[in-house]
Amino acid sequence: MARIAILGTGLLGAAFAEAAARRGDTVTAWNRTPAKALALAPFGITAAPTPADAVRGASRVHLVLRDDAAVEAVLAAARPGLAADAMVLDHTTTLPALTAARAGRSHSQGVNYLHCPVFMGPAAAREAAGSMLVAGPRALFDRVRADLAPMTAKLDYLGERADLAAVHKLLGNAMIIGLVGIVADVLALARANGVGNDEALARLRNFDLDAMLARRGGNMVRGEFDASFELAMARKDVGLMVEAIGAAPLATLPSLAARMDALIAAGHGARDVCALGIDSVRPA
Repeated sequence: MARIAILGTGLLGAAFAEAAARRGDTVTAWNRTPAKALALAPFGITAAPTPADAVRGASRVHLVLRDDAAVEAVLAAARPGLAADAMVLDHTTTLPALTAARAGRSHSQGVNYLHCPVFMGPAAAREAAGSMLVAGPRALFDRVRADLAPMTAKLDYLGERADLAAVHKLLGNAMIIGLVGIVADVLALARANGVGNDEALARLRNFDLDAMLARRGGNMVRGEFDASFELAMARKDVGLMVEAIGAAPLATLPSLAARMDALIAAGHGARDVCALGIDSVRPA
């Protein structure tokens, strides 16, 4: 078993620490709020006063932080204690451009850095469910593949492009957040019109979302906008939805309406509703 450090013990980091301790790793944890690291003592996890203290002697250092600024600050604070052969595995959701710059800077300074964001919540982290994306040098990934595999149900190495896992993490989160937003508006529509939440969700479950994504998403990617559901008609329906909801706050429908209005004004009203993505698939 390994000696590892977890830097950042919020909900996800704490779950990673608990799971690693259960697997037999010797875990030292650090958090900006010391009480959060100290709370892991019942799992046999040692709390360190500084990032440098936490990483001293660790073969793997897992970063589970809020954002790029936190990663930069914590990495700098950890460097004095970091062993030359230690692996730094950054699970933070970060901006692709800053991730690429950080990876390049780390490698030039002799730090073994891989970006490894995840699609999992705390419960999934404890049970090694969900998925983990990895981007960075293949040789580094090969060194830690066997260590990362027990942390997740699906380990997906994307290649050596340093920012690619960061991009894919944002792609996935955009889908999750967008879906949550539209479900919130569906429930607002149901509530405003005397339909129960369970009944509304049952209606949504009647849709084959995988098939819808393959067909309409595929048409969008191919730039095929011949209408089976005209954008102008879809805009009319969005107007009906907003009117039927009334004064309740909405997450997504008003923004969709505004985008549809702009596209219709640009002459795309007779195209398919997939024309919502017409500018997304044009060459940059």
